Amino acid sequence: MLVYPSAIDLSSAHLRHLARCLAAHRIGIATVYRYIREALDVLAALAPTLAEAMKTVRTKAFVILDGTLLPIDRIAADTPYHSGKHKRHGMNVQVLTDPFGRLLWASPALPGATHDLTAARTHGIINALAEAGLKCWADSDDGWWCHRQV
Repeated sequence: MLVYPSAIDLSSAHLRHLARCLAAHRIGIATVYRYIREALDVLAALAPTLAEAMKTVRTKAFVILDGTLLPIDRIAADTPYHSGKHKRHGMNVQVLTDPFGRLLWASPALPGATHDLTAARTHGIINALAEAGLKCWADSDDGWWCHRQV
């Protein structure tokens, strides 16, 4: 028997739908979420650390650093997760890409109220790039792209 591994991208909405279908037909909802959590933990363990990603980053002429807000459902009382800039709740994730936009590294998520520069400092991105002497493109608060020697 020849087995071909495959995968498909699922949006959060599709993943929630799948979880509901599994819960309705096969297993309890707590089990579904436990399986999802276990799958996410396995995938997270396979992701490169910033130090590992820096080995690849050093081979690039420059990198692009950008923060993004991953929307989440939260109540108004969850202030740390509310992004004033985006006017919604979310998680702040910093990403490093090569000049062609290919993902090199994504940070662990921080509450959405965290400023991108604070998040970059918290994850050690700025120090790692400075130690490597790399040029980095990053967006400023006014939305303009600026070229910085980090």
